[in-house]
Amino acid sequence: MLKLSNTRVYGLEESVIASGYPKKTEFISDALDETILSELNTPYNSISTESNHFQRMTKLGSSPSNSGHGNALSGIIVQCDITYPQYWSMQFQRYHFSQIISSQSKMHVLSKLDLSKQMNEYVNDTIIDTIIELQKEYNFNPTYENYMKLISNCPMGLTLTMRITTNYLQLKTIYEQRKNHRLKEDWGEFCKWIENLPYFKELTGIKA
Repeated sequence: MLKLSNTRVYGLEESVIASGYPKKTEFISDALDETILSELNTPYNSISTESNHFQRMTKLGSSPSNSGHGNALSGIIVQCDITYPQYWSMQFQRYHFSQIISSQSKMHVLSKLDLSKQMNEYVNDTIIDTIIELQKEYNFNPTYENYMKLISNCPMGLTLTMRITTNYLQLKTIYEQRKNHRLKEDWGEFCKWIENLPYFKELTGIKA
C-alpha cells in the first residue's frame, strides 16, 4: 500500500488572502498584509474560518475545476514523501503539476537493495527469488547484459520513495478523478491523505 509521510503545507494563509486580489483596487503597504494575516490567526492550523477571506476562498475553491475561479488554490503548496509501487507512479506522473523533487533511482539502487524487503505483498515469491538471483549475477559479473536482465525483469511491485511538490488545485483534480479508482489501496490512501490536509475539504468543496 502507498505510504505518505513528512507532509508540509506552505502559502495557505497568503493564498486565501490572494483570492481577493481580482477585486482589489490598491495595495497600500506591507503593513496591510500583516494586518490581514493577523486576522487569520496564523499559523494555518488556527485560521479563523469565520473571516471574510476564508469564506470567500471556500466559495471560489468550490467552483468547478475548469472554471478558473479557484486558481488561488494553486498557491497552497504541498510537499510530502511517497513510498509507492512502480505501477502507481506511472499513473501519478500523468498530472501536470506534480514535481518530483527527488526520488530513489532504480538504475542506481536496484543492484544494492534488499529485494526481499522492497516488494509489496502481491509479488509472487518465485518472482522475488528470480530477481534476487539476477541481482546476484549482476553483482558478481556487472556486464551490460546482466544489468539489462536485472532491470528488465524487475516486477511492478517494487516499492521506492520519492518527494513531490504539488498544490491544492491539482490535488482537487486528482481527488475527483481517483477517489473511486480500481487501485483502491494506493489511490485510496492518497485520497485519504488529501482529505486530511489543513482545510482542504472546506477550501475545495469536496465531499469525502
